[in-house]
Amino acid sequence: MQDLLTAGLESLGLDPAQQPCNQYLKYIELLHKWNQAYNLTALKQPEQMLSRHVLDSLSVLSFIEGKCCLDIGTGAGLPGLILAMALPDTEWTLLDSNQKKIRFLQHVKAELHINNVEVVHSRVEDFIPDSEFNTIICRAFAPINRMLKFAQHLITKDNQLLAMKGKTIEAELEESETQEFIIKINDIAIDNEDSSAKLVQIRRAG
Repeated sequence: MQDLLTAGLESLGLDPAQQPCNQYLKYIELLHKWNQAYNLTALKQPEQMLSRHVLDSLSVLSFIEGKCCLDIGTGAGLPGLILAMALPDTEWTLLDSNQKKIRFLQHVKAELHINNVEVVHSRVEDFIPDSEFNTIICRAFAPINRMLKFAQHLITKDNQLLAMKGKTIEAELEESETQEFIIKINDIAIDNEDSSAKLVQIRRAG
């Protein structure tokens, strides 16, 4: 697994020596163990989890702005928990409405001594933070139009929302045409066809 992780990080242009590789591998170990009882992800093999969860999450690292970030619909901590490990000087809030996934995240946070993460059990439309986030991100959360409806109260003219999407997102964007938001599509570096291939960057107009 170490060799696969090293090769994967290098393919993303990341220096393995500068990454918390032991944390990534321990996360996969915990996810694999918990998944057998709680069905946190459809992936069953650690190698799949490494490629399609950890490396996929790290593919958007260069797009993260600011020191205060939110992952909505984080599930098993993807991508927010992985990005929090990679960016220890940032503060992350991981938001999900599924109690068993919240318990898993709290366990991982304690087990791996991750101090820059807050785990919050809430639906995004009900979540009212004390302060503004610099970057909001989601992966496999909802179609763009629904996501904007649920999260619009969190998007300001000074921050960004990033949505990790597959290769075919044109239909979603056609349904989401609005003058209220500026939407930009970025290609992200991946070597797995099942992973996210596009990053939709959304900012409030004006």
